[in-house]
Amino acid sequence: MARKVFVLNGPNLNALGKREPGIYGGKTLDGIADECRTLAAELGFEVDFRQSNHEGVLVDWLQEADDGAAGVAINPGAYGHTSIALHDAVRSIDVPVVELHLSNIHARETFRHTSMLSPVVAGVICGFGPGSYTLALRALADILEN
Repeated sequence: MARKVFVLNGPNLNALGKREPGIYGGKTLDGIADECRTLAAELGFEVDFRQSNHEGVLVDWLQEADDGAAGVAINPGAYGHTSIALHDAVRSIDVPVVELHLSNIHARETFRHTSMLSPVVAGVICGFGPGSYTLALRALADILEN
């Protein structure tokens, strides 16, 4: 049986493809999920791909990942810049977590330059559009192999 990796997505990511395509691109979240599943199969993973606009649901999923996943890739969306709850949830689990963002958060508004998750994740990938997801999966594979 393949190892399971959670790919978690925060607020507004369900609107990808129509929300600010100049920043986030034209690909939908379903399209990104398909790419993640294809790559994960090549890497020997099963992907559990989820999205919620609710912070507490993301916390619940992180805690669930601690019991049932090999690792987590998370695009926290705006919660990455504000959520101490997500910070604490990541800090409390024992599986590796990779934070990702579609856009380069350091080249955007100043309030996006700080991530509450960055201090407690294994690594951060940002600015590669939908490719940030596949890079995060490759990073998790590398972390888990080493």
